[in-house]
Amino acid sequence: MSIELGDKIPALTLPANGARTIALHKDFAGKKLVVYFYPKDNTPGCTLEGQDFTRLYPQFAKAKADVLGVSKDSVKAHDNFCAKFGFPFSLISDTEEQACNAFGAIVEKSMYGKKYMGIDRCTFLFDEKGKLVQAWRSVKAKGHAEEVLAAVQAL
Repeated sequence: MSIELGDKIPALTLPANGARTIALHKDFAGKKLVVYFYPKDNTPGCTLEGQDFTRLYPQFAKAKADVLGVSKDSVKAHDNFCAKFGFPFSLISDTEEQACNAFGAIVEKSMYGKKYMGIDRCTFLFDEKGKLVQAWRSVKAKGHAEEVLAAVQAL
């Protein structure tokens, strides 16, 4: 199963950094929402992507959009990752892959000739009505936040 353009944001409630619980379908009602999936906290590409979203966060806020990062890392790992890099947005802990499966973010990957299932670096943009208006799959971290911001500003 994978979310498609025009679909509503999944009705999921998941733990996040800062001892919070986030209800995707309720907590961002009336706001644009960027949900980005990344493989692992404190890895080079994921750190770069988080830093880019952080650098551009004031512009996302000005465009009335919020940003959420999602990985399978624990809440504790997210707390450390956010503290280390000063991320102003929440990171959702999806240890049971509920969001990953709802968004179709688990894909077959290959490293050193071994195949495994892992998180695809992908991003989803929802409008103020909670409808998916744009999706990016298998993205490169560098420059991606700028592309997402441009799409948010065009809404």
